[in-house]
Amino acid sequence: MIGISNLKNLNFKTSKMNSYSTVDYVYREVVEEEIKKGTRGKIFYFNNDQVVDSFEGQIVSLEEVDGNGMFILLNPHHQIRLDRIITIFGKPGPAFDEYDSFANQCLACTGGYDL
Repeated sequence: MIGISNLKNLNFKTSKMNSYSTVDYVYREVVEEEIKKGTRGKIFYFNNDQVVDSFEGQIVSLEEVDGNGMFILLNPHHQIRLDRIITIFGKPGPAFDEYDSFANQCLACTGGYDL
C-alpha cells in the first residue's frame, strides 16, 4: 500500500502543470466515499502535459502535499492531482468543466458563415 511518505518522495513534474486550483469540498467527499466503498474503476484527468489521460485502479487515500496540492493515491501505484480530474468512476470531477469547454469550443465558431 502506498502512503503519504511515498508521495512526498516522488519527483513532481510541475514545470508544465498549472498552479493548484482550490477544489470544492464535494469532490473530496466523493473521493472519500469511493475510498470507503473500495471502488475500482477508471479515472480520466489532465496529465502534466495538459493532455487527457486515464488510469484504472482503486483509490487508497487522499493526501495534501505542501506546495503541490491535493493528490489521490491509487493502487496500483499512481497519483493524480485532485484538481486535474475530469471524471472519477464516471462522475464529473473538478476539471470536468475545463474539459467540456474544449469539447464545445468548435460550437462557438460560425464555420466561416455569417449568422
